[in-house]
Amino acid sequence: MRKKLEQLPQRAKDTARETKTFFQRLKKRPPKKLDEITQEIHEEVFAQTNCLDCANCCKTTGPLFERKDIDRIAKYLRMKPAQFEAKYLRVDEDNDWVLQSLPCSFLAADNSCLIYEVRPKACREFPHTDRPKIYQIAQHTQKNVAICPAAFTIVEKMKERLL
Repeated sequence: MRKKLEQLPQRAKDTARETKTFFQRLKKRPPKKLDEITQEIHEEVFAQTNCLDCANCCKTTGPLFERKDIDRIAKYLRMKPAQFEAKYLRVDEDNDWVLQSLPCSFLAADNSCLIYEVRPKACREFPHTDRPKIYQIAQHTQKNVAICPAAFTIVEKMKERLL
């Protein structure tokens, strides 16, 4: 897995132009069953993926925390939301709540999540490859293929099937 992760940013860079063109085509003329095909590929890839083998998303990027996430996680940790914010979060240049540091403070040594049951919405939905009308988040997806091996595989399978 280590070698695969080391090669991932370069592989994503090597396919970036093709991927960008692919998403532009999807946006202009989405296939009739795009959501169905995307969901099928997502499920197929994640049936063979164990995120605990990787956790690159938790090591290299952080989620945005919505107010609901902050309140829920703070309650789970038996903290006041303001205490949770002060201890773990900061406001970024876009005025969003994000982690103060990486890797994620809640990532355990075995790559499991210490707050998995109450993790932020962004974590629950990552890498967002099962989202309807995936072309609407093309820029986001293009970033995720450089972080998540499963997202890279999903997009490559989409290109094979839909081009």
